[in-house]
Order: sequence, then structure tokens, then C-alpha cells
Amino acid sequence: MSVEQEGQPGGGAEGRAPRHCYRHPDRETGISCTRCERPICPECMVTASVGFQCPECVRSGSGTGHRPDANRPRTVAGGRVTEDPRLVTKVLLGLNVAVFIAVLSVGDRLLDQLLLFGQAVTEPYGPVEGVAEGQWYRLLTSMFLHQEFWHIAMNMLGLWFLGPPLEAALGRVRFLGLYLLSGLGGGALTFLLVAPQQASLGASGAIFGLFGATAVLMRRLRYDMRPILILLAINLVFTFTWKNIAWEAHVGGLVMGVLLAYAMVHAPRERRALVQYGAFGLLLAVVVVLIVVRTMQLG
Repeated sequence: MSVEQEGQPGGGAEGRAPRHCYRHPDRETGISCTRCERPICPECMVTASVGFQCPECVRSGSGTGHRPDANRPRTVAGGRVTEDPRLVTKVLLGLNVAVFIAVLSVGDRLLDQLLLFGQAVTEPYGPVEGVAEGQWYRLLTSMFLHQEFWHIAMNMLGLWFLGPPLEAALGRVRFLGLYLLSGLGGGALTFLLVAPQQASLGASGAIFGLFGATAVLMRRLRYDMRPILILLAINLVFTFTWKNIAWEAHVGGLVMGVLLAYAMVHAPRERRALVQYGAFGLLLAVVVVLIVVRTMQLG
């Protein structure tokens, strides 16, 4: 029975029948516990000194020579395994829906305060506002802002479809960082390239970041990538053919998600924290540089 170890190929898995996690029979996997050789999915993988172990072997300390609690369950990216791998996804979805309801209730007054735009006057004889005027918070608030029912429905469907598997594989903190940084990357590229008075809103940049991260994770786990690549291609076609879609946010979020996910799932175990935190810091610095450059252009 083949065992895939971190950073090593599965060895001889080709041509065999699909195997499914012994704790989650609906999840196909190519990874096995290094102790009992039972198949395990990303949610059940516990990082061991060599490869991964299942939660039962970790709790029992079978053959490890350590206390049962010596190794806490870890995801493929080094995050903690949790009982509810959908918690952050549900919180993000709830925030988006709550802001959508608030905008419907309050109206344009709240909308104008949360929109992403570079530099504009939102009311007659009013002050100049926007990211270029120091309102950087708009890069964050616009990620949770939707104005049309179809818009929030599509984004939330994407979040619910992509979020839980990624959250289970990366861990809560890393998944949240991926979501927010992808959204910020999309917003920063939009701020850099579009006209300063053009408004933008929506979680699309963050969702495209999840698309990119899902593709990276599936390649890392040797899953069939065709479904996610087809779905991504369809969304990119809509991005560049539909009117009134900020392609900059989609592309920026996608690139950010791919780079960040690659750093998280391919980081060497002995330097995992350094590589992951370094990737977060570097990509966040890129976002800041884009904002500063555009702010200087707009004076």
C-alpha cells in the first residue's frame, strides 16, 4: 500500500482504484497514515516526524515513543485540525449577508462610505474622498459589500463551495489570511489600474483567491484538477465578457491566492512557519506598495 510523504511522490498510486478517507468515506485521497496505512484526507492528517498519521494513531501514541498528546493534529499546511472545519467560512458568509442587509436598509449613504474607489466627491460640494485620500479601510469594507441579489448569491455560492475544503486543509487562521489577503490584492490592483472615480465592490477578488488556492491544493494532493480548472475557466470567461465587472479584482485575487497557497502547502516542514509568515508579509508588502504608488500618482 503506497504512502505519500510530505514532499515526496505517492509512488505507484497510478492505475489503482480510488481510495477514500476511513473517517470520511465521501472524500477521495491519495495519502495514508504512516503507522496503520489507513487512507486519510487533509482534515484527518496529523503531521508526524515522517509523513502523516491518523488521529487514532496520534491519540494512542502507537509506536511513536511519545505521549499521546505529543503531536497535536495538524493540517497539510500545519494548521490545527478542528471539529468544525466550516466555522470561518460560515462567519465570512454571515458578515457578507449582514452587510448586504444593512445596505438595503440604510441605502446609498452607507454604500458611499464602504465602496472602493480611488478619489472622488460623493456629494455636491462635499470633500474629496477615497483610498488616495487616506481611506484605506475601503479596501477591506468593499470586500463584504454587494448591491445586487445575483452578485451576492454568486459570491456566497462560491464561498460555500470552496471555503470548507480549504479551511479543513489549511486551518482556520491560514484560511482567513488567504481570504482577506486575496481580497486586498484584488482591491489594490483595482485601485492601481481603474479610473479614480470608478467604484468597485464585492467579494469576487477573495473568491478568485480561493479558486487559485484550491487548484494549488488539489495539485499538491494529486487530485483530479479538471473540475476546478474548468470551473475557473468559466468564471474567467465571464470576467472578461460581462459588462461592469472589475477584472482587475478577479485577476489580483487569483494571483494572490495561488502564490499564498503555494507557500503554505509546499513550505518545508522544518521551516514552515518562516516560509508561511514570510509569504504573508511579502504579499502584504506588495499590496501596500501598490497603494502607495497609486496614491502618489493621484497626488
